Amino acid sequence: MAGPSAVGLHTSGEALTDELSALDLARQIYELGGIQFGSYTLGRSTVNSPVYVDPKRLVAVPSALRTAATLVRDAANLAEARRHQRAEPFELVAGVPMGGLHLATAYSLTTDMPLIYVKPESAPDGLEIVGRFLPGQHVLLVDDLITSGGSVIQTAQALRGEGLQVRDVIVLVDRDVGAARRLEYHGLRLISIVTLPAMLNLYMSERLISEDEYRRSLDFLEAQRP
Repeated sequence: MAGPSAVGLHTSGEALTDELSALDLARQIYELGGIQFGSYTLGRSTVNSPVYVDPKRLVAVPSALRTAATLVRDAANLAEARRHQRAEPFELVAGVPMGGLHLATAYSLTTDMPLIYVKPESAPDGLEIVGRFLPGQHVLLVDDLITSGGSVIQTAQALRGEGLQVRDVIVLVDRDVGAARRLEYHGLRLISIVTLPAMLNLYMSERLISEDEYRRSLDFLEAQRP
């Protein structure tokens, strides 16, 4: 059976990067071993997933991490441009522990934007935010991967609890199983660089994965959507 005739790199939230950049990111993740097939339990929401994606592999190659940070920067710039004229620009970037911290740090170094984050080991009833900030400042929330969105929502709520403004969330990879809708309910807009189904389309079109891996993964993701 022939693979997909085209690779559509659309996002579940808003597509804010050009196709070639997203394709490059997908290829880098594959080349670094960030796509695996088998049976995986992912957090509390996903059991027996036939596909596992690990964008954290990008930290092994500085140029790959730098490319990812540049993609986030370009997406953030376009998000700001599309805002209402009276809206304030981002003043801080926050990484979602733990995967988002590496990406947010790279983004901070790329843009000179101050970094803050919720201390991972802080107690749920007393979340500690590391970094300097003032109530009312606008924060860009960054993560490497999103499935259900639970960690993103928890982080956003912690930041809002300190008086910070959080609206936009940028992730490298969206598994595309309903996180955008859930985040929207909490007043968050999801902007993803690439979706997992689009990545699988690319890999299949370039014969990097088998037809069985491709079909089982897409069927599973479709079944996970609300």
